[in-house]
Amino acid sequence: MHRHSLTQKIETAINALPPEGVTLSEIRDLIGKEGLMLLTAFLAVVFLIPVSIPGVSTVFGGAILLVSFSRLFKRDLWIPRKLENRMVSTMKLRAALGRGLVWFRRLERVSRPHRIPWLTSDGLAATINNLALVLGALLLMAPFGLIPFSNTFPAVAVLFFAIGLMQRDGVCILLGHLSNLATIAYFTFLIGGGGVVVTRLLRHFF
Repeated sequence: MHRHSLTQKIETAINALPPEGVTLSEIRDLIGKEGLMLLTAFLAVVFLIPVSIPGVSTVFGGAILLVSFSRLFKRDLWIPRKLENRMVSTMKLRAALGRGLVWFRRLERVSRPHRIPWLTSDGLAATINNLALVLGALLLMAPFGLIPFSNTFPAVAVLFFAIGLMQRDGVCILLGHLSNLATIAYFTFLIGGGGVVVTRLLRHFF
């Protein structure tokens, strides 16, 4: 992958996917040595559609979480064999990635290298950003997959962090933090709204 655009690199990986099915290890090998953040971006793009492929949020979200921990603790990436060899339909994955790339292009256009440099510096800022990436991955794995936008909001946060860390763009990093906060607010609304519905049903019947 010698192209400079992040979108083009992801498109190249999509076109190289095996025809029948693909595992996480195969996706990792396709990305090659471009870096963990490009792998993270690839895995998160699929969640930019309102409702994701069932079961994918556990596999891909888990992989993003492991990438986040490897960055946080400065360790080599380790993926459990069970997660690494989980098969995903290439046809469904390509369809979701194709729709997600439309939004990824828009996010990528926001990026400009070396803005707000202190937000992409080493030390405390790097630790905070990596912890926020861990939070985004955990939110992505939350059991709300069938609810519209429940995967989309945390995926946007993860993508902003991935783009910001690759491009060293503090504005994208800041947008990633804001997207995490928006996701927490949305999940709080879902949980609170569900609690109200259950309470009213119990009062109605009992």
